[in-house]
Amino acid sequence: MYLTSEAKKQIFRDYGGAENATGTSESQIALFTLRINFLTKHMQEHKKDLGTKRSLVNLVGKRKALLEYLKAKDIARYRAVIKKLDIRR
Repeated sequence: MYLTSEAKKQIFRDYGGAENATGTSESQIALFTLRINFLTKHMQEHKKDLGTKRSLVNLVGKRKALLEYLKAKDIARYRAVIKKLDIRR
């Protein structure tokens, strides 16, 4: 797979605070963003891969829902995640 266990732990450490903080909104958003970027590159090469396209759309929707939740709960954390991941412009 494209992402090793160590890489996931590093993502959780960077965004969630600890490597076992897998449920925080920040770490989930970071993981979804990494997967979205990977699938976007895949879709550029394989334009007719409809299964991947569906997965990509679902991931974007999940990330959007998490971002909306974080925005409603704590705007400072939302802005920090957006800035760190460079999602919105």
